[in-house]
Formats: sequence, C-alpha cells, structure tokens
Amino acid sequence: MPTTIHLIRHGQSTFNAHYEATGEDPMHFDARLTELGHRQVAAARERMASDAYDVVLVSPLTRAIQTATGIFGDRVRYEITPLHREWQISSCDIGRGVAELRTDFPDLDFDGLDDPFWRHDLPIGDLGFPQESLEDLAARVSAFKAMMASRPEPRIAVVGHGDFFRRLIGRQLENCERAAWNPER
Repeated sequence: MPTTIHLIRHGQSTFNAHYEATGEDPMHFDARLTELGHRQVAAARERMASDAYDVVLVSPLTRAIQTATGIFGDRVRYEITPLHREWQISSCDIGRGVAELRTDFPDLDFDGLDDPFWRHDLPIGDLGFPQESLEDLAARVSAFKAMMASRPEPRIAVVGHGDFFRRLIGRQLENCERAAWNPER
C-alpha cells in the first residue's frame, strides 16, 4: 500500500483556454498544452524538483503526458494508465492512437495500452463522439481506488485530469496543482 500519493492535474490545455473564454467545446481532440500550460509545468517542475517518487502514473491523454514529462523529465519511471483518464464528455477527452503517441513520446512504454484506450462503445453524443455517463465515470473511479490500494510502490505521483480528480477527492484542482490523497478515506 502506498504511503504517499500525490495527484497532479495537467497544465492548461487548448481546450481549457477556449472553453473558459467561450463556454463552447472547440472540438480539440486530445488537446495539447497551451503556452501558459507549458509555463505552469515549468513552475511545477521547480516546485517539485526535490520530490522523489517510485513511479508516476500518467493518463494517456497528451496534455497529461506533456505535464508529467515536463515536470519529472527522465528522473522517474512512468506508467501509462488509462483508468484515470478524463471523464469522456468533451472532445479533448477522445485520445489518439498508440502509434501516434509512440511517435510523439518515443521514450515512453505504451505496450499495455488498449488501442483505442478511450471508450468507443458508448452512445454518440450531440457533438458526434462517444460520451461516458456519470455511472461510467463512477465505475472507473472505483476501479482506480482498488488499483491504487494494491500498488506496491510507497511513493506515487498520479498525473491526470480535473473532473476525474474532482470525483475522486471532492474538489477541483487548478492546472498543475498537486494534492495529497489517502485512498483509505
């Protein structure tokens, strides 16, 4: 059972920036970090420079991978884990294929990742892509809790997403914010 689990939300994405300005889904599939997002990651890298983790669990969505690798570089072991990907209700929550991810992030291991790793078997929503229900998300949150309880590493960082973490801990994290989480609570 881990003794330290830190949840880290990704930096600002192109989706976040557009949605905050307009309230509309900009149809940015697998949204990347904005320039502000990259600056947030750089600031987080400085804040976390002396923090040690045994593993960093990373959502397979690009903005989370960019955030994790930007903060931790090559000083940690990464594991790509789709259980804590974002609640699939917006365009940015639809990912890219494993081949594309391998091309963009050749130093990471995507071998254990289903292709596609997001839900493609769900009803198509008004914007033309499959959308998860709240019940689907709740099931993933429960599965994530069980998975985390069985992890052998004592110090774990989890880089993921706002809506998923909100369902997990009961509050919204800001971009690049880190929160401690105890799965026994």
